[in-house]
Amino acid sequence: MKALRKVALLPVVATTALAVLAAGPAAAWEPKKPVDFVIMAGKGGGADKMARLMQSVIEKHKFASKPFVPINKPGGSGAEALVHLKGKQGDDHTIMVTLNSFYTTPMRQPGLGVDIMTFAPIARMAEDTFLLWVNADSGITNVNEFVKAAKAKGNEWIMAGTGKGQEDQLLTNFLNTAYGLNMKYVPFKGGGRVAKELAGNHANSTVNNPSEQLGFYEAGKTRALAAFTPERLELFGDAPTFKELGKDFVYFMQRSVVGAPGMSKEAEDYYRGVFTKVFNSEEWQTYRKKKSLYGEFLTGADLKAYWQRERDIHQKMLKDIGEI
Repeated sequence: MKALRKVALLPVVATTALAVLAAGPAAAWEPKKPVDFVIMAGKGGGADKMARLMQSVIEKHKFASKPFVPINKPGGSGAEALVHLKGKQGDDHTIMVTLNSFYTTPMRQPGLGVDIMTFAPIARMAEDTFLLWVNADSGITNVNEFVKAAKAKGNEWIMAGTGKGQEDQLLTNFLNTAYGLNMKYVPFKGGGRVAKELAGNHANSTVNNPSEQLGFYEAGKTRALAAFTPERLELFGDAPTFKELGKDFVYFMQRSVVGAPGMSKEAEDYYRGVFTKVFNSEEWQTYRKKKSLYGEFLTGADLKAYWQRERDIHQKMLKDIGEI
């Protein structure tokens, strides 16, 4: 009887094997609906421009099977976006473009309960650069003249920046400390707005990214005085680095894409593939050169290690200005 039962099972096993072979390997994961592409900054700034360019490249080359929908959430120096993404635990259809407020805001606002190391490390697309800018009508042509003018106005000198306790305020603190200044830092929502404040002579200086200030610079409305980079930027060859000026200080801003905490490995791999294609595209490489971007592609464990290093650096910077 036992032998008969064994024989009877053979056709079933064979049928099952044939069914698996006919079906082939399991299909790779793809989004089942449009992907929310959250931007933790306002419209018109560097993060916004970058995200919308990447979205257009994805759409143009059909790198994804579903559209990516840009959604700006600039509130609370990125807190709105961070809390939103944190609340999407396990969601495979929400990703976010980050700035350095990715590090600073959770430290400044511990009540948010945000741990950046829980986010899915999809891709670092670049490190953005910073320059010190003034309005061209100010007559200021170099850092020495800037320092003299800023000292004369004291706390009435307005340095416009993006958010509170973020990269622009950290750079303002560096300048105040390094040159004995007392500039007043005034935050706005988005680097695009900051650029307009300077171009309209409603602020005395900014530390905008090139992508935010470029249009006004090319129109002759603003002037780059110095760069927070290791070497001079090709597009702004007349602007020395602060290292050249005797201040050994370099600062970059990450331009990374992260996924919601608990995102499935399959989804994470999918988005990693999409942004690898974007990074290697002609459009992205042209944008990197035009906007003076640094940094190579990072993902996975390497990206998380980068986050950890940058978080430690920013923790010290925030302590120095009394923000934590």
